[in-house]
Amino acid sequence: MSLLDRLNQDMKQAMRNKEKQKLTVIRMVKASLQNESIKLGHELNQEEELTVLSREVKQRKDSLQEFEKAGRDDLVQNQRQEIDILNEYLPEQLSDEEVEQIVKETVEQVGATSKQDMGKVMGAIMPKVKGKADGGLVNRLVQKHLS
Repeated sequence: MSLLDRLNQDMKQAMRNKEKQKLTVIRMVKASLQNESIKLGHELNQEEELTVLSREVKQRKDSLQEFEKAGRDDLVQNQRQEIDILNEYLPEQLSDEEVEQIVKETVEQVGATSKQDMGKVMGAIMPKVKGKADGGLVNRLVQKHLS
């Protein structure tokens, strides 16, 4: 089942169950997917759908941090719920240990020795973990291994 089909099914179910927040999040994701499809000029493939979903989660995580700094607990809770809803559509996330193992292997494969090789390492890792790990975590682990 494609992501769009799953979103449509879940949207209908959310309407039946009167889950307003889930319905809102699903509609926003569908709109983002359609906008991306229009922008690229073709139907999205699975990787492009993952990119859009990851972007949506990242935006909400950024907002979450800002709301926490501002002490807006009502909005913090709302963002967390939206992130949980979006995570249902992403592939299972890799654990920190699994990401660290991938980073170690990639650093060895690329032959990176210093922080100057950061771009090469990140370029090799990100396709492997796309949608399965947070880019910030990958970045921190790469920096740790290259220092």
